[in-house]
Amino acid sequence: MSCNRDETTVVEDWFGRYGPPVVGATKVGSQLRQPIRRFTLTNASKMTVQVITYGATITSISVPDRQGNVDDVVLGFDEIQDYYAYKNYFGSTVGRFANRINGGKFSLGGRQYKLNCNNGPNHLHGGLRGFDKVIWDSHVEGSTIILSYRSPDGEEGYPGEVIAKVSFELTADNELVIRYLATASKPTPINLTNHSYFNIAGHPPADVADHRVCINAEHYLPVDDTLIPSGEIAPVEGTLFDLRTPVRLGEVLSKMPKRGYDHNFCIQEDSKTDEEGRRFVARVEHSGSGRVMEVLSTLPGVQFYTGGGLPLDDSLRGKGGAPYRKFAALCLETQYFPDSVNHPNFPNCIFEIGRASCRERV
Repeated sequence: MSCNRDETTVVEDWFGRYGPPVVGATKVGSQLRQPIRRFTLTNASKMTVQVITYGATITSISVPDRQGNVDDVVLGFDEIQDYYAYKNYFGSTVGRFANRINGGKFSLGGRQYKLNCNNGPNHLHGGLRGFDKVIWDSHVEGSTIILSYRSPDGEEGYPGEVIAKVSFELTADNELVIRYLATASKPTPINLTNHSYFNIAGHPPADVADHRVCINAEHYLPVDDTLIPSGEIAPVEGTLFDLRTPVRLGEVLSKMPKRGYDHNFCIQEDSKTDEEGRRFVARVEHSGSGRVMEVLSTLPGVQFYTGGGLPLDDSLRGKGGAPYRKFAALCLETQYFPDSVNHPNFPNCIFEIGRASCRERV
């Protein structure tokens, strides 16, 4: 297929089958052997994005450097079995609620709900079988990939059926536009994001010490030892969380606790918005390659994670057999605030009955 300056092509193929072979024609077994679709978006600038239907997952983003050399800038795997074997959420769409909920508990409409806990005492990224671990339905409209998933009432403990849709569009200007749309049959917390790990130096990744980062936030959320917010919305000024001007990550990571950054930054509400209502969130620069990434979003927060949970050794192998070690990549997960369902002073994450809400990230 060919394209001109204003066109993006979409090619569909397969990325294996979901799950190991299962003996016996059981209902579960038949689901485990479903084929996984892969879609490749390509524009005239040689940028490509690959998305699979398992977890609505971005498996690759390839971008030219200043010399025109194209390289992959996200972590991931070559084989489908690694995506369901590991719990790092590489490139996944996470939900029904991204990030953590304290104790897996919240009250809504005079009733207390108990969710599955999969991160110590807390609920993380939708629980034991979140949106990252299901096969999404798919279709293509023009040059946009649209994936959808029906989450039944009671899944992982959440109230209400939710119809979630996420679309991926690659523009001629090297913008990857991700749109989230959700409707619910009962009031329920919803918080969808993409969990791509970026190293814009290219693949295989070393670490992100030579990346420069700035985040448009005057406040952040302090957390406890299990990464649950205290409820305070604290100023970044005078702290290692002041990333309002570009900072070389190697200079600040050496001063942070061992895990590095894994915190929500509160995007400036009075920031200028574009015609789609999106605010500037963050900018990442890599001088060696000349690559620059900017993030815009309609959401109120962003989880800045520097990959501190990746192993210190070479036990985690990704694409091409490359080892993915601690601080090999960073995530910028646009979101409602973590545990916001338990903090009335945080932006409201409750979707009312029939409410169709669209959120964007670029």
